Amino acid sequence: MSAATVAACLFVPATASAASSRVAALQVALRAHGAYAGAIDGLSGPGTTAGVRQIQRRAGLVADGIVGPQTRRALGAQGRHPIGSRPLRAGLRGWDVAALQFALETHGFPCGTVDGGFGARTTSAVERLQAFAGLAADGVAGPATLAALSRPPVRAPALRKPIAAPLGDRYGPRGNQFHAGLDFPAATGTSITAAASGRVIFSGYDDGWGLTVVLDHGNGVHTRYAHLSAAAVTVGASVGVGSLVGRVGQTGFATGPHLHFEVTVRGAYADPGLALGLY
Repeated sequence: MSAATVAACLFVPATASAASSRVAALQVALRAHGAYAGAIDGLSGPGTTAGVRQIQRRAGLVADGIVGPQTRRALGAQGRHPIGSRPLRAGLRGWDVAALQFALETHGFPCGTVDGGFGARTTSAVERLQAFAGLAADGVAGPATLAALSRPPVRAPALRKPIAAPLGDRYGPRGNQFHAGLDFPAATGTSITAAASGRVIFSGYDDGWGLTVVLDHGNGVHTRYAHLSAAAVTVGASVGVGSLVGRVGQTGFATGPHLHFEVTVRGAYADPGLALGLY
């Protein structure tokens, strides 16, 4: 498969409403020029179109909202380098880097800020993807790495909802970053239970997640329960589905009491909402 074919598979949305790395790259370029303040979500909406027209007017072009070669040139460095036109590695910047970053995020390999600059966190995300896909983890995104990103994101098996609380923030783009889990706002002390049977592999404080419990469910599936006020389990313990693992708090980087819940499959983040049947 040629690099151009791989890029087409990776970055052209299946439907007009599907998130697209190409649109995300455009949003990054618009944001860099102060013409877009929305989320880098890969969805072409009124804000993205308005930003394109603003750039076009500044450049003396017809403000039709259509991104052609002249508009890409008007976007400067962030509008250059078509997707799949070069291997991507640390130190590079451009349209293709932004598209790569968005594809990594949506496939479960967060890389920090989606900004079109290939830095250390993007290198780490590429290496994690490559290891997941059975490729040499060299941190360089060539045709084989792009091909791995052309496949559907990983999905977790069915899980049980870990808390009796409404869904707050969802999994997905947030500003120019990515929220890799679900948030469930609830009162401090609310019970949190295991989403599946498994074994406790972490119980303690973990930087911005605060007091955290991580369970291993076998077959590479892990669940994380973060910002707890109390943990009810210790490392090495076996737990059954629905067993108490902790209680809601706001430890770590939390602005209010809630459960932050994540699912990973062989190291790749998966959308917990799909596993829980919430949408």
